[in-house]
Amino acid sequence: MTSHSIAQRHLPEDQPVRLAGLLDRCGRLSPWRRRGLLAMLGALGAMALPPFNWVPLLIPAFVGLLLLMITAKRPRAAFGAGWWWGAGHFLVGNYWIANSFMIDAAHFGWMIPPVIGGLAAFLAIYPGLATLAAWRWRFRPLTLILTFAALWPITEWLRGHILTGYPWNLIAYTWSINDAMMQSAALWGSWGLGGFTVLLALLPLLFLTGPRRQALWVNLAGVLFLVAFWAGGQYRLGQASGATVPGVTLRLVQAAIPQDEKLSGINRGRHVDKHWNMTVETPGFRDVTAAIWPETAVNFLLERDPQLRAYLAGAVPPNGLLVTGDLRAEPLSGDIREIWNSVAALDSSGNVVATADKFHLVPLGEYVPLRNIFPFINKLTPGSLNFSRGPGPQTLHLPGLPPAGALICYEVIFPGAVTNATDRPAWLLNVTNDGWFGTSTGPYQHFVSARYRAVEEGLPLIRAANTGISGSVDPYGRVLASLPLGTAGILDVALPEKLQNMTTFARYGIVISVLFSLCAGLAAVGVSYWKTGINRPISQ
Repeated sequence: MTSHSIAQRHLPEDQPVRLAGLLDRCGRLSPWRRRGLLAMLGALGAMALPPFNWVPLLIPAFVGLLLLMITAKRPRAAFGAGWWWGAGHFLVGNYWIANSFMIDAAHFGWMIPPVIGGLAAFLAIYPGLATLAAWRWRFRPLTLILTFAALWPITEWLRGHILTGYPWNLIAYTWSINDAMMQSAALWGSWGLGGFTVLLALLPLLFLTGPRRQALWVNLAGVLFLVAFWAGGQYRLGQASGATVPGVTLRLVQAAIPQDEKLSGINRGRHVDKHWNMTVETPGFRDVTAAIWPETAVNFLLERDPQLRAYLAGAVPPNGLLVTGDLRAEPLSGDIREIWNSVAALDSSGNVVATADKFHLVPLGEYVPLRNIFPFINKLTPGSLNFSRGPGPQTLHLPGLPPAGALICYEVIFPGAVTNATDRPAWLLNVTNDGWFGTSTGPYQHFVSARYRAVEEGLPLIRAANTGISGSVDPYGRVLASLPLGTAGILDVALPEKLQNMTTFARYGIVISVLFSLCAGLAAVGVSYWKTGINRPISQ
């Protein structure tokens, strides 16, 4: 039996004839045209994510995926449908990583194809697992839709946890274009919102598989749910008090130092001077509670250098603090045995009063996985020593400030893993250096991820980035103030108050997302026995 023979089977009288034509065309595609079409559909889905947010593109992206999966005659081909879709999706969504290898192209440019291609190939496994698991229900359209939507949050959760995890560009982020639509993340996180989004995107498939009137009613119900979520988000935003922590002003310093200059190491002292001068010489310095510098703004071993700490004390506001990204090493003298990417807080005497170490390290950026097997591969950051991991999310207890949850670089992209559960902070502090990625889509996507953590946790977020985007985000994910990507500047912001009560997601984590998948899965089982109308078998 050939793959296109599915379309040649007898179709029920009330099933649209156009579906037979679509399935026939899909089944007659040559293997490479089929794979190319799947990759294009996946790429289309990536354009629905930040910074483009072309939300309607999710409909052809996901509907096209399932149509092509339906024609798969074996489980291997069903997995391949999701894999090729995912390859196109993640290749387009993560192309910007190549910028970091081009900063020193002579040494690292050769790594672009295996790293970017290999990452896309690995991440594509997760959509492949979803299509493989849903393939059994390929001839029952409503059952198929519900099953796939139930599986999607599970695959996104797996993607964010296996092999250190990489939960970049979750489907929920397509709603970053609208503050109200982001709000349900406080209930079920980005995973649950992503599953709901996939469910809505797939409902138009019913127009191709069943009676139009029934398909219309189901899609209208989907639209009503969408409107209800928007209205609920609007109501939630309407309850916002806009309160700020009394007497606290934070000065965010965005020096916009090109990454090739930072990597050279020649001008490290001048870079510190630039941050110092921008902090002190901008009017209003004496009214600031804390100055915040980005990741590795001080590209020195701060704890080993008392003279440097004394110099930095001059950038500490009166009775305030300087919070900066730096490097930390042990032991404090002699040969370095371990090194950490850190954030440190200094008082006006130059004393380090608090520090936190990065716990989610970037593969190839801060360490080389399986270095014993690949001794010829170097990490992008200078030095041959791998960075060590911190113990996990840490809360900084800073004099004159509410306790802060310290997140360095892409640690902010991990849902449910940004706060210390036993020492919960009152705000999130994200210091980062997105100068690695230039003016690509990467920094915009990174900022959106940070906004979603604020919504999920019900905590305000303050972000200092070397080249941008720096800004202040309230606990509803709204951007209160920001500095554009690629520009140098100072931003003085008040610190928003956290929400009085913990969000449901902050309290229960993935539980509500699991409930969505469970409910969608149970609904899929229930309607699988419904063999008429919009769930009539596609072919018999």
